[in-house]
Amino acid sequence: MQAEIITIGDELLIGQVIDTNSAFIARQLNKIGVSIYQVTSVQDDRSHILKALREAEANADIIILTGGLGPTKDDITKKTIAEYFNDNIVRDQEVLENIEHLWRKHISDKILQVNRDQALVPSKATVLMNKLGTAPGMWFDKDDKTFISLPGVPYEMVTLMENKVIPKLKEKYNCPFIIHKTLLIYGLGESALAARIEPWEDALPEDMKLAYLPNLGKMRLRLSTKGFDEAELKNRVDAEIDKVLPLIKDEFFGFEDEEGSAEIIIAKQLTKIGKTLAIAESCTGGNLAEQFTKHSGASAYFNGGVVTYSTESKMNVLGVPKEVIETNSVVSGPVAEAMASNALKLFKSDFAVATTGNAGPTKGESEAEIGTVFIAIASKYGVYSEKFALGNHRIKVINRGVNKALEMLLKEIFKNR
Repeated sequence: MQAEIITIGDELLIGQVIDTNSAFIARQLNKIGVSIYQVTSVQDDRSHILKALREAEANADIIILTGGLGPTKDDITKKTIAEYFNDNIVRDQEVLENIEHLWRKHISDKILQVNRDQALVPSKATVLMNKLGTAPGMWFDKDDKTFISLPGVPYEMVTLMENKVIPKLKEKYNCPFIIHKTLLIYGLGESALAARIEPWEDALPEDMKLAYLPNLGKMRLRLSTKGFDEAELKNRVDAEIDKVLPLIKDEFFGFEDEEGSAEIIIAKQLTKIGKTLAIAESCTGGNLAEQFTKHSGASAYFNGGVVTYSTESKMNVLGVPKEVIETNSVVSGPVAEAMASNALKLFKSDFAVATTGNAGPTKGESEAEIGTVFIAIASKYGVYSEKFALGNHRIKVINRGVNKALEMLLKEIFKNR
């Protein structure tokens, strides 16, 4: 069973809006055993949309479109779909009532005719009621193909996918199970990892696929297979995982679930053992703290963090002694250790991590070479730091610094659990 995703909107093609909808839809379809054949982004243009629909119908069993369903003149998806199915537009009374309800409850401006016209839908469509917005989802059956049109607003699309689309697809199709198991590995590059596990990889069953997913200092190793016996698939994947783990036992830190990676593993472990975390950042500029605070429930283990970017803030906010900075430089192990130790005290936490470095493109307040980063970990067991050379590209240095900090934190938490 294959699907194609079509995203509609000029804003996607000029880079003004990042397409997160396709990634979410793909994950949801994958959970129910639907493989993605292709993802296509097209302009708000009638001929372009029609061409994409024709090609998708030839490629896939399920075609899902997002975007182009608003009340303005450039939102032409609905009319174009009606043309594709040789259909006419009719008013759906239930959708109209939903629109009027939303206006009465949430919107102070006067409802306009263009807003009421959101209730116009192709007559062949099965309406997927959108309680969060004015543009309904639409479902079409054509021969043995399914076409689904969803609003482009992410939270509206997500709700419709979870509550309407996925249940209907599961009811209509007998899909295989797709099983993924992703191992999170730190400290090994792609080529080194491949060399180490080569005998195991060569012996994998033909129906199992292995993917290497490198990302600036960390590696995800994904093993996948599919079939109709879920229990058997899981047992076979677990058996292969048991074979590879002894080969990477020092670099393996856990299994990545759908919600995240290293920060999720850290969060779950800290919550499990009832410990807390503090963060002091310089060169990573708040990116490390964001890895935790972007997930709900972070307040259970994350006590707080500071971004002490300047030398003065390191002294005034974190209390790093001036003589430590003058003796060692602001980019140094002793400064990183002082930052971590003082953050531990400041936020009354069990673990603290600190970063200081030179991300470039200029050297700034330190003579340290661009790409030099010191990361320190503090806990009741003491404090230590490590020095890293992370390249000469600013964004890469920052992201690699974040990943190295997560790696060190993982090791420290699991060492002392």
